[in-house]
Amino acid sequence: MTRPGGRSARVQEAVHTAVRELAAEVGRDTLTVPLIAARAEVTPSTIYRRWGDLQALLSDVAVERLRPEAPPEDRGDLTSDLEAWAEQFLDEMSSSAGRAYIRDALLGDPDGSNAGQCSAYAAEQIDVILARATDRGEAAPDVETVLDHVVAPVMYRILFRPTGHDAAYARRLVAEVLHTVTG
Repeated sequence: MTRPGGRSARVQEAVHTAVRELAAEVGRDTLTVPLIAARAEVTPSTIYRRWGDLQALLSDVAVERLRPEAPPEDRGDLTSDLEAWAEQFLDEMSSSAGRAYIRDALLGDPDGSNAGQCSAYAAEQIDVILARATDRGEAAPDVETVLDHVVAPVMYRILFRPTGHDAAYARRLVAEVLHTVTG
């Protein structure tokens, strides 16, 4: 069991920081476990013991980087809130860094747990938006409907059709999902 704030947390933070710094300095493709270990001031065996291999480590860092840093902005109504979130999600995930994090998260994910964690991040953000709308008395779809009709098409486009999506695309997806609720 990992102790919050214990040695394990300190090692994870040092190694994650080393990965981010080195990727920025020398490029992701030149990273090695010994290079990361030296920067993090741990032994390579510490990294291998905890993560198994470089790809699993990069995947762990990517999942952490994909975690939202703040709750979604409250713009006062469901349409505005969901549009702003969808536009930001599309922008961040389709950026070079976002694509790299998605790739790393999935490549080091043999059991699907990282993909599930990334999906949970999106679901948590959407749930906040929908709860606010419900509190305001607005009709709102459920989280799974938004995931299926907004997040899934965005991720498909990012992964398989990397051009031709913009803020207007995100707004159109939101309009379509909200139309299914309000009729």
